[in-house]
Amino acid sequence: MALRLIGIDPNTGDGESPTVWADTDAREIVIQGWKAGPDLEAQCAATEVPGHAQGIPAHEAVVRIPARMVGIIRKACDAVERPDVG
Repeated sequence: MALRLIGIDPNTGDGESPTVWADTDAREIVIQGWKAGPDLEAQCAATEVPGHAQGIPAHEAVVRIPARMVGIIRKACDAVERPDVG
């Protein structure tokens, strides 16, 4: 796995560090964020998505990251789409 740090929340403090990585081998974005509270998790689980069962599988999680990290996520998208650049 070629895990590459893309960025961390610029307003991070001690114990709070939403972070984005790019796994360039698997061509996947890896996100660390704040755990969703039970209300948000229930809302996501209850949302109907065409072609998918309702609920959140045990091997998946709902996380939150701040909107100020959009640019970091864009960089991660570029990194997994073009792993040979940068």
